[in-house]
Amino acid sequence: LVVTKYKMAGKMSNTVMKALIKKCVEGESTLNLCKFGDEMIVKETATVFKKDKELQKGVGFPTSISVNNCVCHYTPLESESKVVILKNGDVVKIDLAVHIGGFIASAAHTLIVGCSKDNPVSGKQADVLHAAHMCAEAAMRLVKAGNKTSQVTEALQKVAESYGCKPVQGMLSHQLQKNRIGG
Repeated sequence: LVVTKYKMAGKMSNTVMKALIKKCVEGESTLNLCKFGDEMIVKETATVFKKDKELQKGVGFPTSISVNNCVCHYTPLESESKVVILKNGDVVKIDLAVHIGGFIASAAHTLIVGCSKDNPVSGKQADVLHAAHMCAEAAMRLVKAGNKTSQVTEALQKVAESYGCKPVQGMLSHQLQKNRIGG
């Protein structure tokens, strides 16, 4: 049952992510995107385990849309006076998480607004995206029993340097635990 809940939450995370990616276009506000993501998560989770009234489900981590130099976890409030509006060429980082019964599936994606097959990313933006992808690949291979976090940090540093990039200091990874995204 635990694996089923994780799989369902993961599938829902991916569904919401795909819908958000399509909505990241010039002129869209980060506020609308975050609201859309959270509302879609609630709608998706409402379709499962309907008979179990005690089971908590829904947003495991608020949808966040971080633009350009904002590293992560930007979820604007409706009361904020300045709303970020997406422009072509903006680097957008999407983070979200769905939980079913406290079993959390998170997802993240980075994109460039206005990028397409006809208008590919180039230059420094392409370097940053490729470096981030290669760092993720290296981390997935190195995060395993017996390895130290310093090994992961060293590998990420080398990959980033090879692309002329610098990793953001202070970024952490966490273990997911039931009802706890930052275990």
